Amino acid sequence: MRKRYYKLVFFYLSIFIALIGIIQLLPLLVIPFYPEDIAYAKCFLIPGIAACVIGTLMYHFLKDTEVTKLEHYYDSVLVILIWTCAINISTIPWMLKGDYNFSQAAFEMTSGFSTTGLSVVDVENTPKIFLMFRSITLFFGGVGLVLIMTSAFSDRYGLNLYNAEGHSDRLMPNLAKSARLILSFYSAYIFCGSLAYVLAGMPVFDAFNTAIAAISTGGFSVINESIYGYHSVAIEMITIVLMLLGQTNFMLHMSLFKRRFRKVFMHCETRFFAAVALIFVPLMAFDLLHMEYTGDILESLRIALFQFVTTITTTGFVSVKDMGMLPPGFVTFMILAMLIGGNQESTGGGIKQYRVIVVLLGIFYSLRESIMNAHMFVTHKVWRFGNKEDLERREVSATSTYVLFYILLFFLGSLIFSMYGYSLQDSMFEFASAISTVGLSLGITGYDASPVILWTGIVGMFLGRMEIMVVFKAIMRMLKDANNREGTSIRTNI
Repeated sequence: MRKRYYKLVFFYLSIFIALIGIIQLLPLLVIPFYPEDIAYAKCFLIPGIAACVIGTLMYHFLKDTEVTKLEHYYDSVLVILIWTCAINISTIPWMLKGDYNFSQAAFEMTSGFSTTGLSVVDVENTPKIFLMFRSITLFFGGVGLVLIMTSAFSDRYGLNLYNAEGHSDRLMPNLAKSARLILSFYSAYIFCGSLAYVLAGMPVFDAFNTAIAAISTGGFSVINESIYGYHSVAIEMITIVLMLLGQTNFMLHMSLFKRRFRKVFMHCETRFFAAVALIFVPLMAFDLLHMEYTGDILESLRIALFQFVTTITTTGFVSVKDMGMLPPGFVTFMILAMLIGGNQESTGGGIKQYRVIVVLLGIFYSLRESIMNAHMFVTHKVWRFGNKEDLERREVSATSTYVLFYILLFFLGSLIFSMYGYSLQDSMFEFASAISTVGLSLGITGYDASPVILWTGIVGMFLGRMEIMVVFKAIMRMLKDANNREGTSIRTNI
């Protein structure tokens, strides 16, 4: 049984390796617009063609595999293998360029596919073809490699991998059509966002890459000063809109498209976001004024609004010149916003707002029941997409476990960073940025960072994008199979 499942895993993996090879070739489309980058074509041709050939050969040898549904966490094993292959193959162009070792290249590509935005690259001295490659990884990582494949083929290849990658929403009865609809939404947002940026005065190349980064909540910028470097309130406002669209639940996009605004406004995450914004933004602006970071209330509100949105949507753009000069209280609010994260079923990272809501409701219902008559029974409810639905105790328990596990990993990563001499707040900020796939940095992660710092960040970003449990399910599955194989071997020898 295990052998059959692993054969099926590698059959599906062969298809995705070919897709990853095509992803390596896409940056070559930049060369007609920037012919000086043709010298770097080999950096993408070599891994791209190699991956396509390897994937095709694997598919040829495994094409007789019976296509069935992967069960018993083998779907998690496959998803982890897909994403690991994507990251590792994508390190090759950076290493062929000659300026980056494997740890640095793996950090950059994990940041890209996880839509984090932390970077070891000096973007203003990097060829356009590599900057476009980073944006391409943001796009594919944001919507999901499985979703891309599902949209190109049929439900046969989607299977339950769609769920294992972090999606559980079907906008339409057919899974492939749902995937295509999601892609069409994001493509339209990128086009409109790029056009808006150009009209606001941003160069075309910058506009396209920034729109991708905003919608995918990735935050990779093509200038070192990020959004601040454009010195434009209009560009900041466009970016806020795109970041909010990127962090919005896929189902809400459908409701917006169908003009079912009641479903949007009555959804628990919409109301939760509004409540958090009304609390955080004024307090963050007050802290800027109180600490004399600015002397203008409007400027304080503008900075607070942008930095709140960029953190809670887990995008990671910057609207200030020096992150290190922000007041400690302001930074604390940013850490909290990063941990909360975006909507469930979106490109946003973090714990996710829906999980925070479930935990808070669980606490509220628990306290309420503690003072009620023991013989009374009260159903727990939560607003989802305009409907008041039952909130099962099992869901509250599972969500609470996830959140606790997330917080424990957050403190562990922060501890590792602090052991390298950084302050606890800076360490917490940096690792929150990694595990919540935000991309804001106070300078701990960078080109000259220790390999331990980089790999701690890589693990954090990977766990954050895969939403932790998928990774641990895959590890448990493989460990169990390894133990069973050893046990079988021992019994045979006896």
